Amino acid sequence: MAGPRVEVDGSIMEGGGQILRVSTALSCLLGLPLRVQKIRAGRSTPGLSSGGWKSKIKVLTRPQHLSGLEMIRDLCDGRLEGAEIGSTEITFTPEKIKGGIHTADTKTAGSVCLLMQVSMPCVLFAASPSELHLKGGTNAEMAPQIDYTVMVFKPIVEKFGFRFNCDIKTRGYYPKGGGEVIVQMSPVKQLNPINLTDRGCVTKIYGRAFVAGVLPFKVAKDMAAAAVRCIRKEIRDLYVNIQPVQEPKDQAFGNGNGIIIIAETSTGCLFAGSSLGKRGVNADKVGIEAAEMLLANLRHSGTVDEYLQDQLIVFMALANGVSRIKTGPVTLHTQTAIHFAEQIAKAKFIVKKSEDEEDASKDTYIIECQGIGMTNPNL
Repeated sequence: MAGPRVEVDGSIMEGGGQILRVSTALSCLLGLPLRVQKIRAGRSTPGLSSGGWKSKIKVLTRPQHLSGLEMIRDLCDGRLEGAEIGSTEITFTPEKIKGGIHTADTKTAGSVCLLMQVSMPCVLFAASPSELHLKGGTNAEMAPQIDYTVMVFKPIVEKFGFRFNCDIKTRGYYPKGGGEVIVQMSPVKQLNPINLTDRGCVTKIYGRAFVAGVLPFKVAKDMAAAAVRCIRKEIRDLYVNIQPVQEPKDQAFGNGNGIIIIAETSTGCLFAGSSLGKRGVNADKVGIEAAEMLLANLRHSGTVDEYLQDQLIVFMALANGVSRIKTGPVTLHTQTAIHFAEQIAKAKFIVKKSEDEEDASKDTYIIECQGIGMTNPNL
């Protein structure tokens, strides 16, 4: 089953956990043994880290990178060497991807959304349906919030021709984690390519501002009100519906607050802005930060926001045919994902400035990919 070993330099480009996520997922899918060297060499704490994506966040007890790698290993009964905290090199030898129930636990506020990112492409090509029990932070810094995954990522990624179910059992916040999400999905024979190049116009803006644990409900109301005021300055003709929410005690572990705001367009495009509260940061500021992020994502004429870009690359690489997405400035995460999808999966990407007249003055790009037409050998 195993082909020639793929050698990956973990220090280039984004130089962080994303290289590990993309390369191990593709290695697992394609049955290619993998060695990643110089892991996180570009970061101030090199080596496999724990909880946070960014080295600024102090190393927690046990790694989200490791839990992601171990999950991929378990999905395919693979062999994983060098996977311990502080390690700068891992080798991975995949076997056949199997369905069934799989559990991954970051033991910290490490992001369940990042665990989902690494495992989802793999279980799509499993032999039978899968149920993933993912434990850690659901609304954590430096990673997508679970609300983003459900409200933005899910409806768009399902355009590749599959469905998944995501059940948020418990929410978990920094620093304790303790959240749990259950993801169910069935395998596919192939993925369809997508064409997301027509933004349409914004028709709806909605969202949720939440508090959990000991934080007063007023904080949720203040975040929502500040966000609405900020959006109104630029977008006057739409009703902005941001619901303040008190997370039920039995469905949230620890204390946290945050907000996510979604803009939906006439062609079904989705954009988001989000922010999490931190100690000593007032509620208005959290709301305004999310609103400003959303407005920035609406200023280019792309069809996906800056956080969705890189999450679609692996699916585009695997799809059977040519996919196109229109984006704002191409992020380093996206460039990194493209680099490894080309190196490992041999997909072909072209990134070019959009030639549409209305995009001329804007920083807008088309990312085009000739996918490899990956076929599920089990179906």
